[in-house]
Amino acid sequence: MAANIKGPAIFLAQFASDEAPYNSLPAIAGWAASLGYKGVQLPSWDARLFDLKTAAESKNYCDEIKEICCAAGVEITELSTHLQGQLIAVHPAYDEQFDAFAPASVHGNAAARQAWAVEQMKYAARASRNLGLDVSVSFTGALAFPYLYPWPQRPAGLIEEAFGELARRWKPILDVYDEQGVDVGYEIHPGEDVFDGATFEMFLDELGGHRRCTINYDPSHFVLQQLDYLAFIDIYHERISAFHVKDAEFNPDGRQGVYSGYQSWVDRAGRFRSLGDGQVDFSAIFSKLAQFDYDSWAVLEWECCLKHPEQGAAEGAPFISDHIIRATEKAFDDFAGGETDKQQIRQMLGL
Repeated sequence: MAANIKGPAIFLAQFASDEAPYNSLPAIAGWAASLGYKGVQLPSWDARLFDLKTAAESKNYCDEIKEICCAAGVEITELSTHLQGQLIAVHPAYDEQFDAFAPASVHGNAAARQAWAVEQMKYAARASRNLGLDVSVSFTGALAFPYLYPWPQRPAGLIEEAFGELARRWKPILDVYDEQGVDVGYEIHPGEDVFDGATFEMFLDELGGHRRCTINYDPSHFVLQQLDYLAFIDIYHERISAFHVKDAEFNPDGRQGVYSGYQSWVDRAGRFRSLGDGQVDFSAIFSKLAQFDYDSWAVLEWECCLKHPEQGAAEGAPFISDHIIRATEKAFDDFAGGETDKQQIRQMLGL
């Protein structure tokens, strides 16, 4: 039977705030539903919306969370652990910046911060199961990213050791997800060691092909890298477990290219845009995903350097709805017959 993409849904991280209706789960879920969204992706670190530790320990709490969303008219699509996943592996160059992703009690202590992140990731595995979710989305973190460009020349073995260590940190976590029957969809993202198909393969190889290591597909990051985001689906569709619908544009000129010259977002050659305002061919993407029977959620991740978030959110639901393909269960030429008749087939072949 043909599979259908679910949606539209919206990632709440960029919208949650201390102001109504964005400051509590009932209110923000109702806001999302009022715009036409059918699902919400929860930022697991935001205590205004969700208590991750309680969710990991209490099925009753998770049932209450699901009921809040249901009453508003939406489902929970996935738990996001992007901030916690980032902290599984942090190069010391980024310690001070990434401390902001963790509680103040572990600031300035990389080992304590990592231990907190590991515990958080395991909570999210159990919470996902208590919520009845089969997929969670995250980041891998990074040890090698400061050495992205090979100048000065990298010493032999540096990248291999980085990916080996990344896998050593993640495998025990992924084993917990496996026990819970939950995939981790890693967002392929510059700033992570896993930022394209080649690095995903390196990570997966070091993990021994771990079945819970999957992909949160987001074409916007591929536009900014000038990677073929449609061919990516052809190659990795069996590992795609989640989908962030986010637009982007790349406009190189005589002054800027892929690296965009340290400019602010609005002045960069590569910029994130609201849906429909960038260069991503979403018709082709939704067709590819339908072709390969992707049957999970299409989730708006709003990040735009120009448009107001409320406008982007309001436009996002109908945009996604218009692109979701109702997969056909019959061939277009069925009307012309085609009953199987072995004798006729043999006769047509002259046998």
